[in-house]
Amino acid sequence: MRAIGIDIGSSCAKTAVTDGQGNVLWLDQMPTGWSSVEAAEEIRKRLAAAGFDPGHDPCVATGYGRVVVPFAQKAVTEISCHAKGAQKLFGLADLDIIDIGGQDTKVISVRGGSVRDFLMNDKCSAGTGRFLEVMANTLRTDSASLIAMAAEGSNTSISSMCTVFAESEVISLIGKGESRENIAFAVVTSIAKKIASQASRLCADGVQTVLTGGLCEADQLRKALSLELGRDIISCENARYAGAIGAALFAEKL
Repeated sequence: MRAIGIDIGSSCAKTAVTDGQGNVLWLDQMPTGWSSVEAAEEIRKRLAAAGFDPGHDPCVATGYGRVVVPFAQKAVTEISCHAKGAQKLFGLADLDIIDIGGQDTKVISVRGGSVRDFLMNDKCSAGTGRFLEVMANTLRTDSASLIAMAAEGSNTSISSMCTVFAESEVISLIGKGESRENIAFAVVTSIAKKIASQASRLCADGVQTVLTGGLCEADQLRKALSLELGRDIISCENARYAGAIGAALFAEKL
């Protein structure tokens, strides 16, 4: 038996297929686009092209667009799927998860293999991928390049946590002739501070904190977040697929 997990986020849609015994066979990602319904249909086509049949194999959907996947037998919350996927990826029954998404940031506390508590920032884009995208556009670059530039900057800060006001601060810094590297440093530090203020309420001493989501491979952000939280935060290959992998693991039980 093969099982399918689909995680339709606000910015990116991820798909995972497992072999029924927890081993990942196939991973895929694509932009969600403006319509989750159209994204679900495109995922179905991609699965079929890869030799997987969502009409036959058990399928669980999660994420922002989980309710619009017509071929999924079940929809499971993002919190449960991200927790299960992260446990599988990191091989830990006790861990604290920071998942940075396009429109929200989730902090999930897992103990003994079960979700103990969680927090979600879904009312404000500060500390999310969207905040980073807005700042990158203001600097006429992309998100990955902004984070890379931040490693070369220092001694500059952004005081506002609000995306609109922070963008105004960035424009002001540009007008004063501040270097792009220093502004990028300020942006990444601002994101780290926002996430740390949220994560510090759940992340416990002696428990490994892990980073998942679309920015999990951004080492400079991970380092800044580790500094703000005062603990080593790790990530791993395929951590961006935690939600989809968790959904597939739930599908194995259908």
